[in-house]
Amino acid sequence: MVHDPVTAREAFETLLAGNRRFTAGSPEHPNQDAARRAQVAPGQAPFAVLFGCSDSRLAAEIVFDRGLGDLFVVRTAGHVVGAEVLGSIEYGVSVLGCPLVVVLGHDSCGAIAAARDAADGGRAPAGFVRDVVERVTPSVLAARAAGRETADEILHEHIRHTVDLLLDRSRVLAERVAEGHLAVAGLSYQLADGTARLVASHGLNEDAAPTQ
Repeated sequence: MVHDPVTAREAFETLLAGNRRFTAGSPEHPNQDAARRAQVAPGQAPFAVLFGCSDSRLAAEIVFDRGLGDLFVVRTAGHVVGAEVLGSIEYGVSVLGCPLVVVLGHDSCGAIAAARDAADGGRAPAGFVRDVVERVTPSVLAARAAGRETADEILHEHIRHTVDLLLDRSRVLAERVAEGHLAVAGLSYQLADGTARLVASHGLNEDAAPTQ
């Protein structure tokens, strides 16, 4: 029987191992059978909260080779943060006991592209899509103010900004990180090769430095 991760480091390594299987074309599809379905029907105990972009190419359980009951997934376009997102993530941490929160961004993100266009004087989208773009725009402006102009640099800035925003706005998350009971990490996913790279983290004693 596979040991369920209980620490933030174990949860993080489990995700990375699943991503390596996915990119190598050798997924194990764990916890996706009828026995697992019956096992988790009475209740859930996921090992990580995954807050990612809603992009159809970014299905968390697939790219990290996980199954039913493993991940508590929250998704919005451009992984923008609102009260519902914060409440959902806090639920995963404080009620379900997840030791790890992952912010998952990706290249070729439509929300970031729209925010870049708007920052360059282009027409902002109509309806509530405008709200999404407006929430991404500060990341674009911050990256450019720091001399980061490439698409990857802006993406990484937005991921870092989202990680920081979660901790700035949620006392629950910030206190748990300070107490050593939670880690919050930001990953950048590449659509073409399927790899997920660490960009930022709080409370995770990573061996390698985050990607700049």
